[in-house]
Amino acid sequence: MNRALPDFPWDTLAEAAQRARAHPDGLVDLSVGTPVDPTPELAQRALAAAADAPGYPQTAGTPELRRAMASWLSRRWGARDLAPEACLPVLGTKELVGWLPTLLGLGPADVVVFPRAAYPTYRVGALMAGARAVAADHPDELDPGVGPVRLVWVNSPSNPTGEVLDAERLGAWVRWCREHGAVLASDECYGELGWEAEPVSVLHPSVCGASSEGLLALHSLSKRSNLAGYRAGFVAGDAALVGALLAVRKHLGMIMPAPVQAAMTALLDDDEEIAAQRERYRRRRALLRPALEAAGYRLDHSTAGLYLWATRGEDARATVDRLADLGILVAPGDFYGEPEVTGQHVRIALTATDERVAAAAERLGA
Repeated sequence: MNRALPDFPWDTLAEAAQRARAHPDGLVDLSVGTPVDPTPELAQRALAAAADAPGYPQTAGTPELRRAMASWLSRRWGARDLAPEACLPVLGTKELVGWLPTLLGLGPADVVVFPRAAYPTYRVGALMAGARAVAADHPDELDPGVGPVRLVWVNSPSNPTGEVLDAERLGAWVRWCREHGAVLASDECYGELGWEAEPVSVLHPSVCGASSEGLLALHSLSKRSNLAGYRAGFVAGDAALVGALLAVRKHLGMIMPAPVQAAMTALLDDDEEIAAQRERYRRRRALLRPALEAAGYRLDHSTAGLYLWATRGEDARATVDRLADLGILVAPGDFYGEPEVTGQHVRIALTATDERVAAAAERLGA
């Protein structure tokens, strides 16, 4: 495969991970945002009840699942008049992020735009399609001669920074994309975790007006419901775009297993489990953030989401090593953008047990 893909960034943390593991009290791994809390019993029961599934499931999702997706988007995110047919399950949202440019038929003549500090898979997905990848945080930053922009990614709350885009900033991208015939894909996977700022969906009328034309919103149950091992996510928005994605996915066999569809349905119809998980992350954040600040770290953005975006005003790799000496493993900012943008920050995840987060806070204060 002739693709100029970057090296897998996590491989560069091997030495720091080894140093951190050598700490007498063990490793506190705050580098990867993988859930550590139990999968809700509600989901486990629904999965087990649907385990007898000898036939092929529907690529589009069961009618019950599509109804649950549309209902949740309306109930939680104010998405008006969204039909179940405008919702589509995906095999974890990373799969869709990586494949969306290809599924939309993009190629070498096309441009994909994504944030300057961003989840690396936005860029990788563009490269896999052979498209040009361009970083920009606002339409005004785009060079008029950049070429035909076919897809724009926004991510709020941001991974890695925790920044929230308000309705005005999201609306500016909506208007620009509609004027230029580009698809706007909004990654909203951390939306349930608003702390000092409340996230808003691109499908909310304050952002998109009365229409979801040209818009796709991505949601995941991995973080909000500890379902990363189920690979349970979905995309919703413009019914014509969703229908086009469905048509291609049918050909490629991109089908969510039937038991996972049942588990998703149960969780999307429930509002209690997410409240409990949000409280777990709030508690850990309330312990870790002041410990970092007392230890001389500045937290930028970090108003929502699952990560703290921290800096000591030094090269991020030096900060990684500094924390590794305390047995704490974090991700350097250079994973998420060009050095001039991210090179002095580290991303610190809240995805560790209460005991491990408490250990990290104690070590930072020693």
